[in-house]
Amino acid sequence: MNKSELIDAIAAGAKLTKVDAGAALDATVEAISKTLKKGDKITLVGFGTFSVTKRAARTGRNPQTGKAIKIAAKKVAKFKAGATLSTTVNK
Repeated sequence: MNKSELIDAIAAGAKLTKVDAGAALDATVEAISKTLKKGDKITLVGFGTFSVTKRAARTGRNPQTGKAIKIAAKKVAKFKAGATLSTTVNK
């Protein structure tokens, strides 16, 4: 499913216009992004939790040359599925 298909599904499920559903989706994604950028986490009970974790610097290998390269430390977004979502997916 891509973004336009998701907007169609939201519009149908919430009885909104596609424009309103698109605006709602954009606002949701923006709110999640801003919260994660601040380093906070978002918990949607039953769906899951979005959080930010720090990945330590490490040494990797260039697959073409085999030379060792340094990979910088960075923050990464993480999602952990909630119990209801896990149950739904595994049925």
